[in-house]
Amino acid sequence: MAAHPGTVTTRSAWHDVPRLQVRQFAELAMAEAPVLAEEILREIRREHPQLPVVLDDSGEPMALVGIRRAIEVFVQHLETAEGRPRVHPEVFQEFGRGEGLHGRSLDSLQAMYRLGVRLAWRRFAEIGQRVDIPPPAMYELVDAGYEYLDGLVEQSVRGYAEAAARQAGERLRLQRRLMELLLSEHHPRGDAAEALVECAARIGWPLPDRVAVGVLLRPAREAVAPAVGQSVLLDMEYEQPRMVVPEPDAAGRPELLHRALTGWSGAIGPPVPLADAAKSLRWAEAAVRLMERRLLPAGEVLHCTEHTEALVLLQPEELIDDLALRCLAPLAHCGPAHGRRLAETLLAWLETRGGAPEVAARLGVHPQTVRYRLRQIRELWGDEIDHPDRRFELELVLRAQRLRGELGDPRARR
Repeated sequence: MAAHPGTVTTRSAWHDVPRLQVRQFAELAMAEAPVLAEEILREIRREHPQLPVVLDDSGEPMALVGIRRAIEVFVQHLETAEGRPRVHPEVFQEFGRGEGLHGRSLDSLQAMYRLGVRLAWRRFAEIGQRVDIPPPAMYELVDAGYEYLDGLVEQSVRGYAEAAARQAGERLRLQRRLMELLLSEHHPRGDAAEALVECAARIGWPLPDRVAVGVLLRPAREAVAPAVGQSVLLDMEYEQPRMVVPEPDAAGRPELLHRALTGWSGAIGPPVPLADAAKSLRWAEAAVRLMERRLLPAGEVLHCTEHTEALVLLQPEELIDDLALRCLAPLAHCGPAHGRRLAETLLAWLETRGGAPEVAARLGVHPQTVRYRLRQIRELWGDEIDHPDRRFELELVLRAQRLRGELGDPRARR
């Protein structure tokens, strides 16, 4: 493989060019560098009109300065032939940073660089003919030019990566602040409301009419964040990560979340107006607490709207326990097994509002068995069993106990 111009360890066609010709080539190329740089920039702007014009401290376009400096460094290297040509990285890193900060990919920047190399090569080829540089040496010059281009691209990639990291960090900070404002117990007003709108605008998050807030349980300590998409605000810094889902009932949103959250556990609160996001969070947190106590199924992300009974009845434990002490006192003198059978029968009767056949069908026992138990129930509760408020309290307590797996226990849980 032929060595690049300036490589001293391997003989090459460029090294065989007399130094006088090399010096003449370098002098002509250096003299034309300013004009060549302007021509390259003009052609780049013609093909890429979206390229922003950024001026340096002296008022010159930074792109023009960078192109001219890149040409000069490369030409100087041809004459000195020491090591490999290296341009100061600041300018080309800045080009990469600019692309990153404006949300563009590096593809267009690399296309501009390639265009610049092609135009420079044409000019160098003309100069080479004027000073009689042999074709093999000029071919090596092309290889050296593209290797030099790789170095410029590498610098731009570094700048781009730096800008991307900075933007990601800034977006994360703004997103976290936005979530704090959204999930505040007190709906943001005044300056806080303005900050909320500003944070949302800066991360490109259109304020939705309704949201649902989720709380997640990590499947592993170092679990990778689920790919819920940029429209869903996700904060993994919490021990139990939180997410804010905009327009949760929008077409395709439930399916997307289901796929993204496979392998995760947690709960998504009910859809609420944006101003009530904290309420959705409270329900999601309540559901997660019940999951941790094994009172709601784990292993998936639940929707609170599908577990309303459990959330309503299992939340106020002390109140339910106190109500159980009063409402189920007649069962205190029954044995555990007998008390449970009577409680099951009473709950089935309250739920069906039917007679012995309907209750028997629900329990899977003979109607005569139900009639016997209902007589016992009436003996234990007396006329209270016909009072609408007492019936409601009994059904409330028994439903809650069924969810807990403690049906018929009149004792308060300690």
